[in-house]
Amino acid sequence: MDFRSGFVAIAGRPNVGKSTLLNQICGEKVAITSSKPQTTRNVIKAFLTNERFQMIFLDTPGLHAPKTKLGEFMVNTASNTLKEVDAVVLMIEATDGSPGAGNMFALDLIKEIKIPVFLVINKIDTIQKDNLLSVISIYKELYDFKAIIPVSASKGQGIDVLIAALEKELPIGPKFFPDDTFTDQPERDIAAELIREKILTSTNDEVPHGTGVEIMVFKERPDGMIEIQATIFCEKESHKGILIGKKGAMLKKIGTLARKDMESLLGTKVFLQLWVKVKPDWRNKDTMLKTLGYK
Repeated sequence: MDFRSGFVAIAGRPNVGKSTLLNQICGEKVAITSSKPQTTRNVIKAFLTNERFQMIFLDTPGLHAPKTKLGEFMVNTASNTLKEVDAVVLMIEATDGSPGAGNMFALDLIKEIKIPVFLVINKIDTIQKDNLLSVISIYKELYDFKAIIPVSASKGQGIDVLIAALEKELPIGPKFFPDDTFTDQPERDIAAELIREKILTSTNDEVPHGTGVEIMVFKERPDGMIEIQATIFCEKESHKGILIGKKGAMLKKIGTLARKDMESLLGTKVFLQLWVKVKPDWRNKDTMLKTLGYK
């Protein structure tokens, strides 16, 4: 049997569950998740490998109308990725009903590419079957999808069906990554994202999208413990106060939650130190975007 390998982009508007789907497929936490939109800022690669194939998934930033240079970077990154893969998974929510501006923006982008596109309808556990059939009917009229696959990314429903459909689109090719790896992200990048995830889940709506994380120190101590020092950048003094919290309580909470995930990922104890600095309007400054890895 010929071995197959290829690249699959996961696209859609913000907060439809792309990162949750990626983590479910790979069985590992490779992408941060939260209930807030625009959680993913960069393309995240994750791999699914067995004796027949290797699928390389690219979790793209949510497609949205950008308002900052960071937003422009995110949308350009997503749209460019769609042109460089073997198949695209376009995700929508079962509760979307008729497509709004965000989903129409995504549909307009995929109409420019000439590769198989699978429509994945997520969160089917939140909708009645008759309503789901209505959503399927609406989207069938909008684009000639290779297949329409209902799933619940959080519960793992429909994932096997999606994988089987994608396998048929993979070309014959080599194994790009070793069997025992599930992502090509450097550990220090994952550490930064884990900190940002805890900011997203622990603070109010105003603060998270104005924050970025830079890992200043990432090293192994002689005793085997990993030492990580990181700076959280925010745009306003008021945001800095929220991130630190009363007597440092919020920063301690963020650090504790992030450290636990880091220790699970790295398989060893982690010593984590966090600082908070104000950088007004950093999302529109090229030097800061480059520093934080948004190139």
